[in-house]
Amino acid sequence: MTNYKTTIGLEFHAELKTKTKIFCSCPTTFAGEPNTNVCPICLGLPGVLPVLNEKAVDLAIKAGLALNCQISRYSKFDRKNYFYPDLPKGYQVTQFPLPICRNGHIMIQTEAGEKKIRINRIHLEEDAGKLVHSGDTITSSTYSLPDYNRAAVPLIEIVTEPDISSAEEARQFGEKLRLMLLYAGVSDVKMEQGSLRCQYFTQP
Repeated sequence: MTNYKTTIGLEFHAELKTKTKIFCSCPTTFAGEPNTNVCPICLGLPGVLPVLNEKAVDLAIKAGLALNCQISRYSKFDRKNYFYPDLPKGYQVTQFPLPICRNGHIMIQTEAGEKKIRINRIHLEEDAGKLVHSGDTITSSTYSLPDYNRAAVPLIEIVTEPDISSAEEARQFGEKLRLMLLYAGVSDVKMEQGSLRCQYFTQP
């Protein structure tokens, strides 16, 4: 293992603190009755015309400023096509080549001193729904039911460069990011409710 160096990048999803979804007026309240906070727009039914939530754009820009990003003068949305039961449209509306924020950073404290963790991008997208599994555990579940209340809740995806060199640095970055988003009023960052989630990628 001495021939390998730990190299980690992180991807955070932070649901934005808006009262309504990203392209419609359905509420974003947590823990409602399944499939009650939905409409033809967030379900992607034929003939609907989505309208972008201005508050979501404001909060994404606020996050970018808090995280030392360059704010794009022009950005656009794309469709990411994939098929999964909790995605009623069969695609996700997101940003890829032209995100709303780029080239930010957060400073963390390490044993060697202060370290800069670069942020590649922050982009806007809509959340997916979720699956509710029967039974006491996922392994004993015999069926799953989709709940689309969370579908199209506005979120930002924050993607770092692979600058993190240890689990401790990853922890420090995640904790500092959470506090900054909370202080800026961008998200309620309640991990137990899924409004802040994290994935990671590694390089050998």
